Amino acid sequence: MWEHQSLFRVSAQLFAEGVFNLLDRNLRPEVFLLGLASAREADEPAGVVLEPQSTRYGAHSFAGIKARAAVLEADAGPRDVVYHLHPNDHDRYEKQRWYELVCQATESTLRELTTERQENRHSFCSAPVNLQGYLVTVVLQVASDCYDSYYAIPKSGGQRPANLPHATVLEFLHDCTRALREADTADNERPALDRDYNEVLRSAGRRLMLRAAPAGTQGLYDACNGVAALRHEGSEGVGTLLVARRQHPAIVPVLTLETPVTLRDHRSIRKLLELSEDATALVSDASHVFGLGQLVSENDPRYEALVTVNFTHHYSWEMSHAGHVLMRVVSNTPRLPQGRVAADNFGRTVRRVFPSLDADSVDYLWALTASASTQPTGTILVFSTGAAQEAQRLSRQSFRVAPRIITPTVLRLVTNIDGAVFIEPTGMCHSIGAILDGLATEKGDPARGSRYNSAVRYVNSSQYPCLVVVVSEDGWIDLLPTQ
Repeated sequence: MWEHQSLFRVSAQLFAEGVFNLLDRNLRPEVFLLGLASAREADEPAGVVLEPQSTRYGAHSFAGIKARAAVLEADAGPRDVVYHLHPNDHDRYEKQRWYELVCQATESTLRELTTERQENRHSFCSAPVNLQGYLVTVVLQVASDCYDSYYAIPKSGGQRPANLPHATVLEFLHDCTRALREADTADNERPALDRDYNEVLRSAGRRLMLRAAPAGTQGLYDACNGVAALRHEGSEGVGTLLVARRQHPAIVPVLTLETPVTLRDHRSIRKLLELSEDATALVSDASHVFGLGQLVSENDPRYEALVTVNFTHHYSWEMSHAGHVLMRVVSNTPRLPQGRVAADNFGRTVRRVFPSLDADSVDYLWALTASASTQPTGTILVFSTGAAQEAQRLSRQSFRVAPRIITPTVLRLVTNIDGAVFIEPTGMCHSIGAILDGLATEKGDPARGSRYNSAVRYVNSSQYPCLVVVVSEDGWIDLLPTQ
């Protein structure tokens, strides 16, 4: 399609891994390029081009995309008449509409392919870009079981993100489309996708908060960060903000301000947060705070699930919908709620690492992991077939204990100190407070803390089959090895 297509695809793959690994490593993003030649029929040579050619799909699988897009256009029925002041505006409008139909047809084709092959993949496509005679689309695929495990706001679609993973997908594809438009310029030596990964997540957070704003008001995400950064009389900002349009029937007014306070006035909002308590929260339309109110009970016919912002600590807040946390924001960087490990994902990982373990033992290890995931200061569990030997080897940098079956109650006590807990797959504990060692590895992540990276080094160097559960202080949870 063009000279640097392989370089662009590799750049997009690395960019996707950097961004989505910050959300959840189990998303396992894959990127490939699809090009449809504008002047060729689909069955002609080079009519459909895939990059890389070694992708598991063949070019023939996408031969009918333009025909399918034409059917979608016919099925759409009569369109509203749109008047343009300049003929070029009309051409751009028609071209953009055709590109959207091609994108829809591509996603439909990919859904059929993944369903037919029973692949654990969820596919998304960027808007096509006309590049040297090809309509080039970036295709992003993520693990569907992981992607679908996160709560999504109902009735979302298209460019309206349903949750943080969806918002991140839209932001990633937006960056890819922008980079594709620049790919044919003279300045092609510059990396096509070099945006900071955390900045992508911040933009995704803004996009998600814009979805929650009743009138599409900009600035809600940044306003929440500004409020969370302030203290009132030395105390942290803790309170709740209900986001809804004015006079929403599902909100019972408790106190109404005669003059609403703009969300840009962070100090005033921080002070008003002191009024919120239990079910009573500040009420905002994402532009102003206009009082205190309470959401009616779910049994009330007026009830409607609304977005709430819970200010939890200094520089920390959460966005929730219908009681489900959509994202946690710490120091202006959004993350997925990682307060728990999914039981099914944990079970699959355990059976992969310890294939001979029976179901009861898997359930017991899950109970221990669930207990460790509630530890507010973070901890590390090392489930290893060589727990006894490793406790002996690391005796100078740990507290060895008399071997005993550890219970979730005792585990909550021993994880109050720093260091890892060594446990056999049978539940037998041998050591607590251990400092992990290991050789340096390229699998580390400089964006993560020392607890996570030391666990990565240990897993990579261990001579025994082991599964490490890393609970970070910010609530982030990882299972190692990831594959």
